[in-house]
Amino acid sequence: MQLGLDSAILVGVILLVVGLAFVIPSFAPYRKPMPIVAFLLGISSGFPLTLLIGTMAYWLSKVGVDKSAIGFAIGLTTPYTLKFLWAPLVDKLPIPILTRVFGQRRGWLFFIQALLVIAIWQLGASNPTNGNLAPFAICAIIVAFLSATQDIVIDAYRIEILTDAELPHGTAMNQFGYRTGNLIAGVGTIALASPEGLGLGWAAAYGFTALAVLPAVIGALFAGPGRFHPAHARGGEHGFGAWLNETVISPFREFLGRHGAVLILLFVLIYKVGDAMGQGMLNPMIVELGFTDTEFVAINKGVGFVALIIGSACGAPFIAWLGMGRALLISGLLMMFSNLLFAVLASVGHSPLMLAIAVGTENFTSGIGLTVFVTYLSGLSSLAYTATQFALLSSFAAVGRTWLAAPGGYVAEQLGWVGFWLFTVVIAVPGMLLLWMLWRRGFVVQTVRQPSTEDEGHEVADPEAGQAIPAVPRST
Repeated sequence: MQLGLDSAILVGVILLVVGLAFVIPSFAPYRKPMPIVAFLLGISSGFPLTLLIGTMAYWLSKVGVDKSAIGFAIGLTTPYTLKFLWAPLVDKLPIPILTRVFGQRRGWLFFIQALLVIAIWQLGASNPTNGNLAPFAICAIIVAFLSATQDIVIDAYRIEILTDAELPHGTAMNQFGYRTGNLIAGVGTIALASPEGLGLGWAAAYGFTALAVLPAVIGALFAGPGRFHPAHARGGEHGFGAWLNETVISPFREFLGRHGAVLILLFVLIYKVGDAMGQGMLNPMIVELGFTDTEFVAINKGVGFVALIIGSACGAPFIAWLGMGRALLISGLLMMFSNLLFAVLASVGHSPLMLAIAVGTENFTSGIGLTVFVTYLSGLSSLAYTATQFALLSSFAAVGRTWLAAPGGYVAEQLGWVGFWLFTVVIAVPGMLLLWMLWRRGFVVQTVRQPSTEDEGHEVADPEAGQAIPAVPRST
């Protein structure tokens, strides 16, 4: 029921955003073709992980698999944090025939999606039981690897088909698409499989859900090959050593050769630590404060979901109004100070009104921050090595959201809930100070495309002047 409501809310917000695109100039890029393609790419990107984690856990529970065995599913997220290790192949290794016909990005996309459909069909047909989990586990691992690889391709392709003016809006539309894919793989697959729904069984349900790759196929056929130049896919004609250098070493060398590269990576790592730490401990606090399940669903999943997607939609105009540097700073401050409302909730105790205010505010600011931050990571990625560099940056960000935020439970035990939420504000301060330093030294510029040593027409930072200067086009 709640998932159906979420679906209606998501569709409503998307229609509202498209409507605003006709009356508010800063929303206008939402109705352009490429941001809509980014929405289609997001659908195909969003469904596999939900199919693996949420839907799969539900399926295993329904067929009586032990909880200890179900717990292994969290390990399926590992390929998503390690995807930068094989991302260089996506940048430089051509797929026979497909790359020549469709281009590097679409060739890889269609190849991986064909394998992903087969793997999901096999996963659905694996018939898991307590005594027969091996085929299921093998298929799940394969799906996780292919899904992470699909994300590498889609992220790179999204960045390359969007102009600078469209990148924030395309990023927000991609987030909408991702959540649509989540809903398809969640409520859609269960409705297909359940006897209370269409009753098709899990094998057929997983098979039909695998068709969620089609939106990306349609979008890619419409959008064309993107701005990835065929020369970027070369490698091998000068020997394995030269190919290895260009494929694996050059993307990291290019990024680390930029002014302030180490500080930028540190910023990416710690920027959202306070926000992530708070989100990880919110549900335990809600339980401890005595909120009922009904209150939890209505406020945390209802009000919170609405606020999150509205905030995500506002993220792109936020960048258009303020520029990237100011948008990062202000959205970071908004996320940081929104946690103070949870400190107030912790001191007040059981108050549905205060919970609604705190959850709504926090999710709205997080939605803005998510769009701004992903746009920033996209703009950091050189068009010469988009797949590798975005995979590296997003993996760094994932480490910050998970491992650095992991001690949240210990902090809550030691400081209590009021002290914990005050701590999440304090722990976010270093990220804000580092951002201020990067901005003042010219390592973060106001345009969405950030300083790069490779891309024609991009900006490179002049650290002494503290501002960006036009890049000199590189020869090809």
